[in-house]
Amino acid sequence: MIDLKKAKTLGRWNRREVLAALGVGAAASLFGCANASTVLGGNTSLPTGELTNDQLMDQMEQLGFAYFTKEIGASTGIVRDRANAISGGSSTDTAGSISATGFGLTALCIGASRGYASVASIKEQVITTLQSLAKAQANTPEGKGFLYHYININTLARARTSEISSGDTAILLCGMLMARAYFNDPTITQLVNTFYQNVNFQWMFNGGTTYSQGWYPESGFITYRYNKYCEMLMLYLLGIGSPTYPAPVSSWNALQRPYLTYGGYTYITGTAPLFIHQFSHAWFDFRNKKDQYTDYFNNSILATEAHKQFCISLNSEFVDYSASLWGISSSDSANGYQVWGGPPAMGDIDGSIVPNALGGSLAFLPNDALTALQNLYNNFNSKVWTQYGFADVFNPLTGFVGPDILGIDQGIQVLMAENNRTGLVWNTFMQNPEILTAMNAVGFVAD
Repeated sequence: MIDLKKAKTLGRWNRREVLAALGVGAAASLFGCANASTVLGGNTSLPTGELTNDQLMDQMEQLGFAYFTKEIGASTGIVRDRANAISGGSSTDTAGSISATGFGLTALCIGASRGYASVASIKEQVITTLQSLAKAQANTPEGKGFLYHYININTLARARTSEISSGDTAILLCGMLMARAYFNDPTITQLVNTFYQNVNFQWMFNGGTTYSQGWYPESGFITYRYNKYCEMLMLYLLGIGSPTYPAPVSSWNALQRPYLTYGGYTYITGTAPLFIHQFSHAWFDFRNKKDQYTDYFNNSILATEAHKQFCISLNSEFVDYSASLWGISSSDSANGYQVWGGPPAMGDIDGSIVPNALGGSLAFLPNDALTALQNLYNNFNSKVWTQYGFADVFNPLTGFVGPDILGIDQGIQVLMAENNRTGLVWNTFMQNPEILTAMNAVGFVAD
């Protein structure tokens, strides 16, 4: 296994290399904040008083919605990969993330449902975003329908010499299909249908039985594959359900599903942070169903239980970890981006709390996750609460707070908070016929 302590600084490894070296996929961003030491002073317009659990989740959703309406290209709707978390701070990075845009399209549906802005204005942003994505796809014929991981939020050109990304395009597609199902608008439907139909899922196999993680114009296909259980269940199901370039059902079975036993919990997992048990579940409703391998929703519950116990086990070294304060997943840190978590232990764990690990767990361990989130909100508010909700990372032992918000980290919290409250994303996304076709094809049955 790679020594992640040697990969702390962003100049040494990029996102794809670190997680590929762990043998898994990833949807996290490895840019910016390499030597950040800023401690935020807090948001000056904080909600006052204690909040009920529902009020706290609503605050998380409202401020997350604000990220996806403010941190965008004004003429394109493409969402920034990361932005300044400080209230009143300005963001100048023009690198947009297609995966953050997928989360953003879903957050816009949530915002429309909850009245965070007018439906007309939200629908206008959705259409603008989809038109921009259509243009980006047309301008990227080398991607066979897949897009570059990062594109400029203004020009739509490739950013950060990034790869044509299979995984990030999958997250984007989930957001697009959510918008299609939610709005049921002919313009939105046509734009989403065309984009989905143009994605050549078969090409991304590159002659193998599992997906390549992407393709570079300079060097061709990435040799690392999504060949083990990870956050990319969505990629396989989207491909199998494709109306034009369907992936073979055998690809679902080719995915390795290794088991881990920790603290009395036995479950399928990869050697990767907690988000691999969350991202596909943000859209796909795996509740009360199983395939020949497992009940994936229950599997994520077990993985989250094990992760909580893992954090508690670190208390002798990091006294902040407890039953009421836990949660580690990929995030920024005082020493650069960290792919950290467990079990088993990975990365240079230093006592940091990653709020999106908790927000992403709201569907699986709602009471435990809310206890920890309330602890953060009530006892560390001036440090950890930003203009867009919870900071990306907070270390109670040192006072460090990540100065940036990452779009995908914000997104998973917004979606899972809404799923916890109403199931809106699950109930809407599962109306897409391609998804039902794929899940039936791979053998899902009622559990």
